[in-house]
Amino acid sequence: MARPSRFDVQQLLDAAVKLAAAGGPAAVSMSAVAMEVGAPSGSVYHRFAGRATLLAEVWLRTVENFQEGYFAAIEAGVDARQAGCAAARHVVAWSRAHPQEAALLLYGAEEFGRADWPEEHRRRADRGNRRVRDALASLAAALGADCRQATERVALAVIDLPLSLVRRHLRAGASLPAYAEDLAEECTAALLGSPTASASVPTAPATG
Repeated sequence: MARPSRFDVQQLLDAAVKLAAAGGPAAVSMSAVAMEVGAPSGSVYHRFAGRATLLAEVWLRTVENFQEGYFAAIEAGVDARQAGCAAARHVVAWSRAHPQEAALLLYGAEEFGRADWPEEHRRRADRGNRRVRDALASLAAALGADCRQATERVALAVIDLPLSLVRRHLRAGASLPAYAEDLAEECTAALLGSPTASASVPTAPATG
């Protein structure tokens, strides 16, 4: 019987997250991950074809974990305005619960070497991006956004605003204050305006 592997993929990705949170994408290398978990370099190369694949996997695992909770928050709202507020709260709450992953997401996919990712990973990222765009479009429509400016206001309210709150504290090396979720929701609610009778929960976006 083959001996079970001592170092699995998730353990190696956890190490990569830790390295990226502390030193940015440049800190993530095959040898650095191996050293972080006390594994031989061959263990990392056995599971990832190269550094580009490693960077793709650590980025996508983090983003997809965040997105699943984000979509669930939107879908749980009883009306579109509440759904938007719940999404904003999720950005802050998830970042509080996963500070290393949140620090990683302060970078972008390009900084994690997207141009060199294998095609399957780029397609996976594109599917996630489409799902986000579909969710925002559905939310904006449910809120009655009827022009580009109104649609931009929705995106600002449910993505940019809570992310900027998180970014400011994380980049200062500070913990998120206890009131951060409430503040994000308050500001998002103000941007989204008063609820309307026609604003219903948006249809769940397709997964690709």
